[in-house]
Amino acid sequence: KNCYIPATNLLIEMLEKNKEFKCSFSISGIALEQLEKYAPKVIENFQEMAKTKRVEFLAETYYHSLAWLYSSLEFESQVHMHHKKMMDLFGYEPTAFRNTELIYENKLAVEVEKLGYKVVLAEGADHILGWRSPNYIYSPMGTENLKLLMKNYRLSDDIAFRFSDQNWGDWPLTADKYAGWLSDINGNGYVVNLFLDFETFGEHHAEDTGIFEFMKHLPKEVLSKTDMDFVTVTEASEKYPVSDVIDVPYPISWADEKRSLSAWTDNAMQRSALKAIFAIEEEIRNANEVQLLDDWRKLQSSDHFYYMSTSTLESGEVHAHFSPYESPYSAFTNYMNVLHDINYRIKNSLNLPHNYA
Repeated sequence: KNCYIPATNLLIEMLEKNKEFKCSFSISGIALEQLEKYAPKVIENFQEMAKTKRVEFLAETYYHSLAWLYSSLEFESQVHMHHKKMMDLFGYEPTAFRNTELIYENKLAVEVEKLGYKVVLAEGADHILGWRSPNYIYSPMGTENLKLLMKNYRLSDDIAFRFSDQNWGDWPLTADKYAGWLSDINGNGYVVNLFLDFETFGEHHAEDTGIFEFMKHLPKEVLSKTDMDFVTVTEASEKYPVSDVIDVPYPISWADEKRSLSAWTDNAMQRSALKAIFAIEEEIRNANEVQLLDDWRKLQSSDHFYYMSTSTLESGEVHAHFSPYESPYSAFTNYMNVLHDINYRIKNSLNLPHNYA
């Protein structure tokens, strides 16, 4: 009621009133399952947008999983599942890929190209880009034809995090002001990749902050500048030349100040839970039970491990804000209890003895 319905209604209106407006969506399979069950109107709205041929649906892991880091087999299985979901729900065959939490490295790009995608997204992390700008098209190290788009996190965060902050020097943010910032980049880049949580609209920033009015007027203000237009992710990768090769030898993400894996793997609880869930992959597959497999995969979602973060930095407050648990320790205890139940079901399915240590 706060976000998904009004935001998709608004996007439909924006597409109808601005024939040059385009956007791209990255929606996990489990998000779609919940929408199908509890809010089918949202699915209908996405389907209506798909008919315009001016929106793109990206591929990703079906369960918003960290599988890339632990199981290539599971990663590939989930990507295929998600690809099929996009075809079934929207009649759309994805050509661009974004990994869970924008986790990215050279090896991922190589795998994404093998899976047949044309473009992959990554965080425009300063320590990776160095002197370069996120506003160009790049080629991932080790690939032949794959293109890489980097998120402009500063301009994305101006909307996602700072929009309703009255202590921000640029508050209030208006559509014409923001369009001016985008226009200022011309001559220093081809494309500004804005990547925002959908919950930005109506949830992180409530309707009374003016976030919907801001979005409503943004296309008109952008298109009033003769030097700007809208493109989808794949269109951007095809329209502009590659500027350089980007080398990312270790995983990066879009989370926290470090732009690393620390949001999910920094402490012993997180590492223990991750090790435990992926350690039972073979047994899960041998059990050959659809519901058990689905439950195991839901336990891979990155959010579970995010809630276990014990960061004391500013990012720790963000983790706590989104967590349904009283503490990271409660999140870990609950998770391991559920995992214990999964193990019990596996042993019953495979007729294995139970250990009550």
